[in-house]
Order: sequence, then C-alpha cells, then structure tokens
Amino acid sequence: MMAIDFKTTMASVEFPSIFLNASGVNCMTVAEMDEMINAACTGGVVTKSATPQQREGNPQPRYYQLEHGSINSMGLPNAGFPYYLDYVTKEHAKPTILSVAGLQMSDNIELLHKIQASEYTGLTELNLSCPNVIGKPQVAYDFEETDALLAEIFSFYTKPLGVKLPPYFDLVHFDQMAAILNKYPLTHINTVNSVGNGLWIDIDTEKVVIKPKQGFGGLGGAMILPTALANVRAFRQRLNPSIKIIGTGGVTSGKDVFMHLLCGADMVSVGTALLHEGVGIFQRLTDELAAIMAEKGYTSIEDFRGKVQDF
Repeated sequence: MMAIDFKTTMASVEFPSIFLNASGVNCMTVAEMDEMINAACTGGVVTKSATPQQREGNPQPRYYQLEHGSINSMGLPNAGFPYYLDYVTKEHAKPTILSVAGLQMSDNIELLHKIQASEYTGLTELNLSCPNVIGKPQVAYDFEETDALLAEIFSFYTKPLGVKLPPYFDLVHFDQMAAILNKYPLTHINTVNSVGNGLWIDIDTEKVVIKPKQGFGGLGGAMILPTALANVRAFRQRLNPSIKIIGTGGVTSGKDVFMHLLCGADMVSVGTALLHEGVGIFQRLTDELAAIMAEKGYTSIEDFRGKVQDF
C-alpha cells in the first residue's frame, strides 16, 4: 500500500498526523500526555481542560460504559492550570494544545490573560461546552454571552485560540453560532463535546448508573457519531475557511474518521474508544483510513476533505 502523508497544519503549527485525543482522555497527568506524544500516529496532545485551581471532579461512580458508547459526569477533574501551562511551555516532540475551562466568565478572562503573559506560544482551546459541572450551564448555548466573552478576550489576546463547542441540533443555531464565531480570529473549533444530560438505568438494580446529577451525564462513543458528523458539516458550510475544525465524537474505526474528514474536519480526536483501547488505537485508525483511501484511489486527504455529496 502506498504511504500516505497525514501531516496537517493549524495556525502555522505542523502536526505530524491528523489524530488527537479528546480532552479528558489520556491527558490528566504528565505521564499520560507524554504517552500521547510518544505514541505512533498521533499528531500531538490536547491537555485536560484546566480550571484555575485543581479539581477532584464529581463523586464516583461518574463514568459508565454502554453498549454503543458511554455516559459520564466527570465534573472537570484536573491538576489545575499551572500544572498544564508548565507542561505545554516545555519542548516536546509533537505539538500541544492547552485546553482551559473557567467555571465562570471571569475565570476564562483570567486564564487567557495568564496565557497571554506567559512564554507559551502554541495553540490554546477554550472549552465553552462542559455539560457536567454541577450548577454551571454550558456557555456556548448562550449566544449573547459567548459573543460578549469572545469580544472581551480578543480585545487583549493575540495568541492562537480556538473554542470547544457542544453539539447543536437546530439549523438556525448553526447559523447563529457561526455568525458569532466568524467575527473573531479563531484558529479552530473543536466539535463536538459530549451530548449533554443523557440518562441510563440498570434494570436489575432499578438505579441510574452514575452518581452525580441524579444520573444525568454526557453521552459519548459510537452512538453520537451522527450528531458529530452533522456538526462538522454544518459548521464547515458556515465558517470562514480560515477557521479549522477538529472533528470529535463517535470515532471507533477508519470509516468513522473518513466520514469526519469527508464532512470537512481538518483533524480528528478520539475519546471513548481511546479510553478503552489505549493509544494503539491511532495506529489502527491510520491503517484503516489508509486502506479506505487506497481502495478509492485517494492519495491525499485533500482529495476528499469536505466533499461529501448530497443525495
């Protein structure tokens, strides 16, 4: 099989592969992030979404494996912003993306001021979409608040910045959010975060399967692939070409990766499947994607990226 170049570029940062971890998986500790950096066929690592201080997250059990995915209510457990800033400021063999998530608007502004003042010049991703922090709404579902936040951020922030988004389900909402995002010099969006506030019940015990929020949690894994693909395509149709897209959600095979790219994703990240298969998944996905491309006669991702056809 002919070797295919899977390198890609985002905000002048060259990634050796299109594959990343979804923030939250294999990125809590230095050891886990190093494992992502050193694994075959990864493009780099996205850090755990960092809050200003260390957080333990929600009570256990807070993750449950379902037949076709997962449900979780992690609650942003992380080692705290200084820990991850220290990691990404050091030199690594592959690029890093620093994910940050304030629990309130002032946190986001504070975190980005600190990054602006730091030595870090790489990509940062502002998480506007965690559905599992008790008592805290998802910022990106409030369009006016998102617009106001980005306006304030870009009044002082000059380094590469993207945003992580929740899934949207209405075409009008794609229109409205894209119009907001297009006003700002964003490097990328990451779509989608988990599908918020699903529920699963163990019929033997007649109980919900996770403890926080009376069992309500974010859905991930194979079951959310159609939603993820819809969000990638809808935003690719609406966003400025300069805003790249990291497609996240539902990836378990090379076919899933191919569909994300066909819908217009520039990079693809993996969460639930990475958690259960380990970093070896990226070699498998690369091999499966290469086989699909060879069968179709594609020698480059650009041969088909964003070229999904209507019926």
